Amino acid sequence: MDDIQEIVVIGSGPGGYAAAFRAADLGMGVTLIDKDVDLGGVCLNRGCIPSKSLLHISKIINESKESSKIGLDFNSPKIDIKKINSWKNNIIKNLSNGILSLAKARKVNVINGTAKFLSANELSIDSKINSKKIKFKNCIIATGSRSTNLPKIEPNGKNILSSRDALNFESIPKKLLIIGGGYIGLEMATFYNAVGSEIEIAEFQSNILSEMDKDLVDVLIKKLGKKVNFMTNTKVNSVIDNQHSCNVAFESEGRTIQKKYDKVLLCVGRQPNTDKINIESTGIETDKYGFINVNNQCRTLVPNIFAIGDVTGNPMLAHRATHQGKIAAEVICGQKSIFEPESIPYVIFTDPEIAWSGPSEIQLKNQGIEFESKIFPWQANGRALSMDSPQGKTKILFCKKSKKILSIGIVGHSAGDLIGEATLAIEMNAFADDIALTIHPHPTLSETIANASEMIEGTITDLYVPK
Repeated sequence: MDDIQEIVVIGSGPGGYAAAFRAADLGMGVTLIDKDVDLGGVCLNRGCIPSKSLLHISKIINESKESSKIGLDFNSPKIDIKKINSWKNNIIKNLSNGILSLAKARKVNVINGTAKFLSANELSIDSKINSKKIKFKNCIIATGSRSTNLPKIEPNGKNILSSRDALNFESIPKKLLIIGGGYIGLEMATFYNAVGSEIEIAEFQSNILSEMDKDLVDVLIKKLGKKVNFMTNTKVNSVIDNQHSCNVAFESEGRTIQKKYDKVLLCVGRQPNTDKINIESTGIETDKYGFINVNNQCRTLVPNIFAIGDVTGNPMLAHRATHQGKIAAEVICGQKSIFEPESIPYVIFTDPEIAWSGPSEIQLKNQGIEFESKIFPWQANGRALSMDSPQGKTKILFCKKSKKILSIGIVGHSAGDLIGEATLAIEMNAFADDIALTIHPHPTLSETIANASEMIEGTITDLYVPK
């Protein structure tokens, strides 16, 4: 039996390693446990980083295809799958090694193994080498999430794929069905279409990305819809793998449809990894979906056990987990920290990108908040035109009376890089004139945020808006 550990963190994803490192920086003894040798969790190893690496490739391909209209013609790309995977995996490996180096520099004790609770103060850890028990004063659960499957439809790693399988990128299917029109499905559609797959997306809901404002999503659908067939209001009843292809049965508008695909990719959501850690032994109860309820200090009902990231519910985003991890570490160390962000930004790395910070129009209406909106079209932005990206738009939702910024949504080139300013404005409780009076560099896409603010203030000169 080892000595009692001051803080044990289960999971080395963005939230877990942030919590461990922050606690170590505050002088605590920290043990970081992960079932994988490669640190970084799903985001680094099987999610955010590999997907963005592949999406960078799709961006290059798409730009080369579209450049003929501005006078540049390129030959069709020769795709070296082995070399692409080597490049992608090196990025992952270097980042994972970087986390391990940071852990060693901070004297964080890293243990590779599967952790299970024995009580609210003790864990068992099983690895390929041995099994042991450790006692702890405080614990932070950061075990993340995994892909959800449909009833009777499970990935087999061959022709029925999970998002993890798709990111391994072993082949280019001629015809690919993606089940689920959320951000993961759309990002995978963007990549596989660029490298040559014919894509169809089956979405059970009536709209793609229904949680976001439709006018922004429509910009994406208008462009991606030329390359991808969207099938909304569609239920997938069965997928049968016939070794060389898949037979899929759909139900749409009361009709049953049969289609054949080379491969089928499941992207129907994620579920928390709380079912295999014996959490019941601590006295903590999860909700019916497996999520752990926490307060604004990320503390569970058991005072010495904290939970962060995907296991605490939506939004399941790496940057949310990172901030929660720091909060939990600081609270354990006696600081009066709380997790109460004004907004958490979302980014969908499609072509074009969509980014949003703050409540949607539907959410504001449901809350009874009176608001107005202003949209600056990128056709009036010099940088967007010089990048051949005129289809974008920047939208601000603001309080009708005070002109306080409530939300900002952006669709277009590098929207994900632009949304940081929007989130800062909302976090600082900025008003429209705070942004409008801030000088933005020209010519840049960031000017569109200032321009939309000027539209609110009535000072816009880059557009003529009759009063």
